[in-house]
Amino acid sequence: MKVTASLVNELRKKTGAGMMDCKKALVEAEGDMETAIDLLRKKGQKVAAKRGDNETKEGLVIAKTVDGNKKGIILSLSCETDFVAKNSDYYAFVDSLVDAAIANGVNSVEDFVASQFDDKLTVEEKLTEQIGVIGEKLELTNLNVIEAESVVVYNHPGNQIASIVGLTKDSDTATDAGRQVAMQIAAMAPIALNKDQVDQSTIDRELEVGKELAIQEGKPAEMADKIAQGRLNKFFKENTLLSQPFIKDNKKSVEQFLNESESGLTVKDFKRVALK
Repeated sequence: MKVTASLVNELRKKTGAGMMDCKKALVEAEGDMETAIDLLRKKGQKVAAKRGDNETKEGLVIAKTVDGNKKGIILSLSCETDFVAKNSDYYAFVDSLVDAAIANGVNSVEDFVASQFDDKLTVEEKLTEQIGVIGEKLELTNLNVIEAESVVVYNHPGNQIASIVGLTKDSDTATDAGRQVAMQIAAMAPIALNKDQVDQSTIDRELEVGKELAIQEGKPAEMADKIAQGRLNKFFKENTLLSQPFIKDNKKSVEQFLNESESGLTVKDFKRVALK
């Protein structure tokens, strides 16, 4: 079967592979479209094997809301170079992954890669195919979901950072306040919602460091524990979302800002993903 330009173009549209790669695959497949697609997928597997140890420090993060803003999803796909990350086709692919995750109702990377991307390929198979198309290692590094009365997302320009916030109330006021808090999360990178959600290993480490610093500063040993506790309280204030000074008015905390915006409004949960 003769490999025509229209056939090459059709394969390119279906796979996103380059024109020459599509032509070679069709020639090898003797014009059979499905065989050519499989050949390109196998090429992706070969590329993945060759680039398995490469680092993926670039990529994109995209967050979206669904179900009338009752649910938010945040997903990141990492690649090797910013040249690829800044390509519009790469953005479109990551965006399609977010849509697939929403459609499949998954809540984790593990569940997502095992689910269907379309009627022919699983997500894992689609990623392998795209590795062959792009020629770089790709890693699905994050997938987080939040459900709440109202969910707000923030995608920072450049799509290297995104955040989602689950709020306890659903109103225009809550949405406006939530958007500002989502921007704060992106900028200030809190580690937990409040001090009760900070894991014990982090608390123990901060106390140990605080005590050691006090001793190094020449403070009496009997005071070191008290000084360390004071430093831990400062750590909570700076690193837990509700206690952080609100970025637009540092005289009040995020918790105070939310309650002043609408009585009883607070954050149920949040997620922040940054590639760097």
